[in-house]
Amino acid sequence: MASIISRREAGAVTEGSARDPRSVGGACGSATVGSGRSQGGRSGETGEKGGAMVGLMGGAVLMLWLAGSEGSSFHAPDATSTFKIFLRWAHFVAGITWIGLLYFFNLVNVPFMQRLDPQTRGKVVPILMPRALWFFRWGAVVTVLVGLTYYAMYILHTEAQNAGIGTWGTLFKWLAVVVVTWAIIYALLQPVSGALNKGSVLAVIVIALILVMSWVIIRMLSGAGPTGETLGNKSLSIALGGGYGIIMLLNVWGIIWRAQKRIIAWTKESAEQGTPMPPESAKLARRAFLASRVNAWLSLPMLFFMGTSHGDYIWFAK
Repeated sequence: MASIISRREAGAVTEGSARDPRSVGGACGSATVGSGRSQGGRSGETGEKGGAMVGLMGGAVLMLWLAGSEGSSFHAPDATSTFKIFLRWAHFVAGITWIGLLYFFNLVNVPFMQRLDPQTRGKVVPILMPRALWFFRWGAVVTVLVGLTYYAMYILHTEAQNAGIGTWGTLFKWLAVVVVTWAIIYALLQPVSGALNKGSVLAVIVIALILVMSWVIIRMLSGAGPTGETLGNKSLSIALGGGYGIIMLLNVWGIIWRAQKRIIAWTKESAEQGTPMPPESAKLARRAFLASRVNAWLSLPMLFFMGTSHGDYIWFAK
């Protein structure tokens, strides 16, 4: 586990950039070719959109036909079922967007940026990172908020009622444990110096904190209620996986985005005006990098426990 968090600097830090001069003829030639490609691209995009619309309409007609067919096995969901389906769908889509970009940043973007020279990075970062980070941070928000809504309304509420315990009290105690754990991780990532700048040391401390948090959550939620029943596998598995996800969300907004938006602005200014990057940019980039590494590794147990919540009773009681 010593190699979990690398000591390499985040690829977003740049020294500065200068624009390359272009000839008028070259620019015009590029514009001409680009115009032709743009027209072809627009035509292709229009065709694709039209095909997608026809497909959606055809699917809707087929569903309506099945619903009205005699002896049909198709049953239109009621309002509650529709809302539950929508929440699950939104949770999946937003989660795929968020975690997909998390893996892109850690597995592709960081090593790619490190191979670029400062001038090229100065051109790439202001274009790539704002858009990627927009989907990254808002994907995290939608994933967690929708997941929390579904968990509180349809999983924890049902199992808490069966156990005779309060839903909201249980939910707030769980959230308090998670937020306190993140606050400690946040404090550990602030110095970016000494032993806390070493990936192996930070990894050991974070793993220990997550294990303690997990133990507290299990002890707190697995006790029997007044009815003699306990919370089931779904509530306990999602309490762990969802807790890790909330820590990841807080890292995104509390550390990664706060650092990256300043780095992007400085990089753009450096590329356009030739000004040097501020000395604190390296520290901010390192902090964001470490937080991103924590998120990448924390996503693995998070996804594991989300998976075990769906009927695989390998950890907790039914």
